[in-house]
Amino acid sequence: MTSPREATDHVRRQHKETLAALPFHESDEASERGLVARWTGGPITAADGRVVWDVDAYAFLEGEAPDTVNPSLWRHSRQVSRQGLYEVRPGIHQVRGLDIANITFIEGERGVIVVDPLVSVECAAAALRLYREHCGDKPVTGVILTHSHIDHFGGIRGVVSDEDVAAGVPVIAPSGFLEHAVGENVFAGTAMARRAAYMFGAALERGPRGQVGAGIGQTNSTGQVSLIPPTVLVGETGEEHVVDGVRLVFQMTPDSEAPSEFHFYLPDLKALCIAENSNHAMHNLLTLRGALVRDAHAWAGYLTETIETWGREAEVAFGGHHWPTFGNEAIREHLALQRDMYAYLHDQTLRRLNQGYTGTEIAEDFPMPPALEQNWANRGYYGTVSHNVKAIYQRYMGWYDGNPARLWQHPPVEQGRRFVRDMGGADVVVAKARAAYEEGDFRWATTLLDHVIFAEPDHEAARELQADTFEQLGYLAESGPWRNVYLAGTHELRHGSFGTPLSSAGADIIRALSAEQIFAALAIRIDGPRCWSDHLRLDVEFTGTGERYRLTLRNGVLTHSARPQPDRAQANLRLPAPAVLAGLLLGGSAAPEDLAAAGGEIDGDPGVLARLVSVLDAPDPGFAIVTPE
Repeated sequence: MTSPREATDHVRRQHKETLAALPFHESDEASERGLVARWTGGPITAADGRVVWDVDAYAFLEGEAPDTVNPSLWRHSRQVSRQGLYEVRPGIHQVRGLDIANITFIEGERGVIVVDPLVSVECAAAALRLYREHCGDKPVTGVILTHSHIDHFGGIRGVVSDEDVAAGVPVIAPSGFLEHAVGENVFAGTAMARRAAYMFGAALERGPRGQVGAGIGQTNSTGQVSLIPPTVLVGETGEEHVVDGVRLVFQMTPDSEAPSEFHFYLPDLKALCIAENSNHAMHNLLTLRGALVRDAHAWAGYLTETIETWGREAEVAFGGHHWPTFGNEAIREHLALQRDMYAYLHDQTLRRLNQGYTGTEIAEDFPMPPALEQNWANRGYYGTVSHNVKAIYQRYMGWYDGNPARLWQHPPVEQGRRFVRDMGGADVVVAKARAAYEEGDFRWATTLLDHVIFAEPDHEAARELQADTFEQLGYLAESGPWRNVYLAGTHELRHGSFGTPLSSAGADIIRALSAEQIFAALAIRIDGPRCWSDHLRLDVEFTGTGERYRLTLRNGVLTHSARPQPDRAQANLRLPAPAVLAGLLLGGSAAPEDLAAAGGEIDGDPGVLARLVSVLDAPDPGFAIVTPE
């Protein structure tokens, strides 16, 4: 088994240039302001004893950066890894470092309002215990979910129950929250989760030659993901609510960092929650795990609106990641620099785009203004200039760059075979790649080796050298996700696929799907070629809600309609609720005993349901990434 390599001279030289270029003389202690207590409970475990978060795994992040980690990323990860209960200001506390995100506690008249309860139930419950240990055993009197990403709602059942919500504890979220929260984790959830395992370094050893962080946080926990649907949806900027005596004023920011997101201001505490639209790192405009491309222009505009609305009165600004910004002047400057960063990325990409440059060309030569480049909070620890510029290009222009030579390229395996053939064979290409590696041209080496591996997947020398090349690129990266992606590729080339450690489509997510979303989720699993000649008609009735739909499978396409149909269905399926259908069909079952156990029944031809289930194609959470299979 191949051991991790040392950093090459080329990597060490570039790290020295980074140390000379950035203001490392500045203090990095801001992340410790307000510390009340550390978490001393050790690893957080699931009910079955499995460790879902190891709070001590990043204790190695002390002292000077080793040669195998970009010194800027090392500095940032050291700040982000600091954990415990922190006072943001009297009446507001955060627990940081118990998951990839922060959880915030706002004291009310009777209890505490919880903001953004992390990824997993276990971590959120641990954070609440830490808060109560030092701030009193207060009941949870409200929950605020600032946006629709799983690291800000997945742990909700660790702080509140269905019974609490039924008894009147509000769950407040922006309009569109539920649709986006469940849709993202189901429609493309398998592919996103598999790629997220690369992005967050899920299988990598924590240490100077492995995973050191993910920029926005250290990594995500791997416990139980949950969801309780919101009871209060906020839809207008300026909308006010009072929860447990606490005044909240909201600003809507849709299609910024998340498709459904808001900021809120606490006028009595002069505290601003900026959600995830302002951080101590450049964010993603298109995350490496995959997502809809975010709108940098709108994002910058929302930050301008925030500055103009509360910038003269806020005394502390906090969010779902990193540490707060303290002081009115510092808040205005921080928000303005973040705004300018997203606006500059957007505007300059569009300027160059309209001069005929492609996304790759623009990203390769994109100097940032010195005031933005030298600001630690704008560094590319999570998003990067390179892939954000390409995302902006993609948002406006799509995948095609206008060159007919790139309109109809061969897929990777066929490209690889032809490339290797025309370069003189796999051994010749590997030799050229080795020369590029020795020269420090890792980008070219990995391109050459990629062709060899996709042409000849079992070429051992190519796999070994590609693993080494990815490793050096990881050592160079300032972005946590870039480092993790490269080192995850190294890991899989050396040890095989590690699959997808965290599944985002848990039971609560499935239960929250609407009937329309379930039918859409089924449609994208239909193996079209297997059912081109089928013509099936199935009526589905949900007895708990009275909803009735016609499902039609025709020409390999599953469609649905809630309108009355002129013809009779071949079968009629009755179920208590949409979630029951999701559990059955997405689980691949049409057995009579499973249907009966779920409280369902079917009239007519039961073979219709069985045939529909038979042509559903299950996703693969372990699909190949750095090899063709």
